[in-house]
Amino acid sequence: MYAQRASRLAGAVVWTNTPTGDGPGRVLPDGCMDLLWYDGRLLVAGPDTRAHVTDGAPGTWAGVRFHPGTAPALLGVPAEALRDRRVDLTDLWPATRARRLAARVNAAPDPATGLEEAALSRAAETGPPDPLPGRIVAALDAGRPVAATADALGITARTLHRHCLAAFGYGPKTLARVLRLQRALALAREGTPLAETAARTGFADQAHLTRDVRELAGLPPAQLLGGRRASSGSGGSQADGANRSTPWPSGSPTTA
Repeated sequence: MYAQRASRLAGAVVWTNTPTGDGPGRVLPDGCMDLLWYDGRLLVAGPDTRAHVTDGAPGTWAGVRFHPGTAPALLGVPAEALRDRRVDLTDLWPATRARRLAARVNAAPDPATGLEEAALSRAAETGPPDPLPGRIVAALDAGRPVAATADALGITARTLHRHCLAAFGYGPKTLARVLRLQRALALAREGTPLAETAARTGFADQAHLTRDVRELAGLPPAQLLGGRRASSGSGGSQADGANRSTPWPSGSPTTA
């Protein structure tokens, strides 16, 4: 069973999931990164460029899913280094520091609360987030072309690309595709016909939407949307139903 709530850390989501072991999970790309707890260990889920298929084995997972572009500053690691990866925190931080944080999370009333407290502590240490990633997301999610986004932000296209690699793990074109995918899936899950969904979210036509969904999610829209479970953003397969409902655009662990 998958459950989530808004975090006290702005823009983040705290979630827990206990897969039933009845099939693999499918985590869809959404521009986010997660700090994960599983079996007493801390891991980091980097940004995905394609669906990440989990084994669906039974066991409880907990996580904090960070708003796109905010995790690298909190973790001290550029997103590009974690693209399409799940990494033990001890591989990113000095072992003593990582184990101290794991012990703190394990001593909390529950892992999700411990992770949230750890994230809040890190945010207090690192200070206010850089506003540029949020501005990039807002522009691209509104459907603004990459060149126009760079112009609006007063930076060159090369500088925009460099900032996107560090903050999101991939360039602005890939980020725009991921954001468009999530907009389209959110509309389709509400019952909007695929042809109308394609038109409203910037695809050339329904065939274009179908190709993008198949490439990024690994399944055609009918199977993904009519499937038993869909999700995004974590390490363990997540719960039944629609993508997570968050302060950030939808996208949660999915199983298909």
